[in-house]
Amino acid sequence: MTCYDRRDLGLLLLRLGTGGVLAAHGAQKLFGWFGGHGLEGTGQFMESVGYAPGKASATAAGLAEAGGGTLLALGLATPAAGAAAAGAMAGAAAVHTPNGFFAASGGYEHAASLGLAAAGLAVAGPGRLSLDHALDHTVDRGWMVPAALGATAAVTAAVVGLRNQRLRRRAEGEQESLFDE
Repeated sequence: MTCYDRRDLGLLLLRLGTGGVLAAHGAQKLFGWFGGHGLEGTGQFMESVGYAPGKASATAAGLAEAGGGTLLALGLATPAAGAAAAGAMAGAAAVHTPNGFFAASGGYEHAASLGLAAAGLAVAGPGRLSLDHALDHTVDRGWMVPAALGATAAVTAAVVGLRNQRLRRRAEGEQESLFDE
């Protein structure tokens, strides 16, 4: 008989809360649920903030959030789920960084909190009240943590880097000339 302790309960609550918020956030992008704009509207927004192509970017972000969040809540494939969600939140934080830290002024506070919680769960593991535990950690092996976080970090850095290049080119093209000719 397994005896669950407060760590298992704490991880369950953290997984359910973080995973639930991420899943709902992703459903806004993918399906337009909960007041979201769906793939079309989110795709247009993604394009406007430098993520191109917009609809593909919205799909990738929505899947990482909804899929990663759902898997985190279930405690299934926790390293990959946490890494995917953390990567999506790093991309969101990049959009909000110019507005400062606090969410009240459009800052990256919310994205950073969700991303750090997801990454922390990827590292800490899901606890014994999880599908990973029930499945004998078949998709939650120790080597998967650095592999998932490393691969996600590399992809996220490339995507955000390309976005930043697009924004710089856009800003350079929109500058007005200093002197009339």
